[in-house]
Amino acid sequence: MNRPQRVAIVHEWLTSMRGGEKCVEALVELFPEATIVVLLHRKGSVSATIERRPIRTSFIQRLPFAATRFRNYLPLFPTAIGTFDMGEFDLVISSNHCVAKGVRTAPHTLHICYCYTPMRYIWGLFDDYFAPGRAGLLTRTGMSLALGYLRRWDVRTASHPHHFVAISRNIRDRIRDIYHRDADVIYPPVNTAVLKISPVREEYYFIVSALVPYKRVDLAVETFTRLGKRLVVVGDGPDLARLQRMAGPTVDMQGWQPDDVVHRHFMSCKAVIFPGEEDFGIVPVEAMACGKPVVAYAKGGALETVVRRPDVCTGVLFHEQTPEALAAAVDALDRTEFDQQAMRTFALGFDREVFKHTMEAYVLRRWDEFRA
Repeated sequence: MNRPQRVAIVHEWLTSMRGGEKCVEALVELFPEATIVVLLHRKGSVSATIERRPIRTSFIQRLPFAATRFRNYLPLFPTAIGTFDMGEFDLVISSNHCVAKGVRTAPHTLHICYCYTPMRYIWGLFDDYFAPGRAGLLTRTGMSLALGYLRRWDVRTASHPHHFVAISRNIRDRIRDIYHRDADVIYPPVNTAVLKISPVREEYYFIVSALVPYKRVDLAVETFTRLGKRLVVVGDGPDLARLQRMAGPTVDMQGWQPDDVVHRHFMSCKAVIFPGEEDFGIVPVEAMACGKPVVAYAKGGALETVVRRPDVCTGVLFHEQTPEALAAAVDALDRTEFDQQAMRTFALGFDREVFKHTMEAYVLRRWDEFRA
C-alpha cells in the first residue's frame, strides 16, 4: 500500500500523559515523521516519543496563565484551531475531544478524525465544569454567553473530516446524535503487556481516577464508608479535598501515584470500582488484564467491556448511581466466580499493538480510497 508522506496529528493540548496522549503516542509510532499540531504544549509533560516530534502551537500558548488555566480560554479555541495552515500535508489525523476536528485542510488532504467524544464541555457536562463552585463568576458568565456559539461551531465543523473513527460504540452513537455523521469504531490502546495475572487477592477494592465530579468517586467513597469495607483511591484533582472529608476510616485516599504503584494495586486488589459514566474506560480493561473483575456503572463505555457471556465474565454492573445499588453490586461480585485467564484473554483484544495494527490498516485503506 502507498503511504501518505506528509502527515500531521492535530490534538487539543499536550499538558499531561493521559488516555488521549497515549493515543497520540501510538499514532506517532505509526507515522514517525508526523508533525504535531496543538493549541498549547507544556514542555516535558508528555512522553519522549511525542516530545521528539516537531510541535506547532497556537496563540493560546502565549496567553496569560495558559499553562495552568487554558480551559478558561475555551471560547477562543475555535479561532485558534482555525489559524493553522494545513496545506502542506497529505494526511491529517485529528485526535479530538474538543476542537481538533475543526482544523481546516486543503482539498488534496485526507482528514480522519479519531474522536474520543463530542465536546463534553458543551454537550451534557456543562454544569460539571462551569457550575457555581466549580468555576469563577467571570468564567461561568463568559461560558454561558459563548455556549450557543460553541455548539453551532461544533456541529458546523463536523463536516470537516472525511471520516470519523469513534473510540467506542457509545461514542459512535453520540457522534450520530450530535453531528449526524456515521463513524467507524476502533477501541483506544491499552497497554496490557505491562500487566500480568496475579494470584494475590487482598481484601480491598481499588479506584484509580481523576478526581473530578463526573467520575463519581464520591459515590464509591460514601458507599464503602457505609459498608466498612476497605477502598483504596489513587488520583488527584479538584475533588480531592472534598473526598478526603467524606472518607471514613476504611477509605484510603492516596492522591497521585506513579504507574508502578497503580499496577501493584491492580495486581493485589480484590476488584476495581468504576462508578462513573465514561466514553470508553481504559481502567476496567487494565484490571481485567491482571485477572481482576470490575464493578461498573451500567452506562457508557463500560457496557462494552464489563460483560457476562458464556466464554467470559469480567464483572458486575449496577444500574443506579446510589450507594444501595453499588453496595448490592459489590455483594453480587463477592458471590461470583471469575476465570482470571479468560478475563486477561478478553483484555488482550484491546492491547496497544491491536490498536496500532487496526488503525494503520484503516488509515491506509482510507488513503487508497481517497487517492482513487
